[in-house]
Amino acid sequence: MFTEIDHVAIAVNDLEAAIDYYRETFGCDVDHREVVEKDGVEEALLRVADSYIQLLTPTRDDSPVAKYLATKGEGIHHVGYRVDDCASALESVKSHGYRVIDEQPRPGSRGTTVAFVHPKTAFGTLIELVQE
Repeated sequence: MFTEIDHVAIAVNDLEAAIDYYRETFGCDVDHREVVEKDGVEEALLRVADSYIQLLTPTRDDSPVAKYLATKGEGIHHVGYRVDDCASALESVKSHGYRVIDEQPRPGSRGTTVAFVHPKTAFGTLIELVQE
């Protein structure tokens, strides 16, 4: 069902500092940047081969990423896996009795379709299903 890793998301307090760190230290440049109003985040995607490092920072205090930073601090927030069909992948998770955050797929950044699987049923890892 997974076709490859789409991205590893890292929650950061200072997006510009994080971008500078990856650019100066590893030669990574921003491939895509977007504010996702619905999720209350700004993201910068740094391409690594066919995948991304997704740097996330909150744009408002009530966003899930703001809450994550307040309780856990900076670090890996979630892993995004590419799937051919987000709806069927999400249905598979639900049919196996596991918790999801999104009951239906929804629009994501870069024009993708996404859905999140709850970390309590995925061994502590927030999983994002990503359909291009």
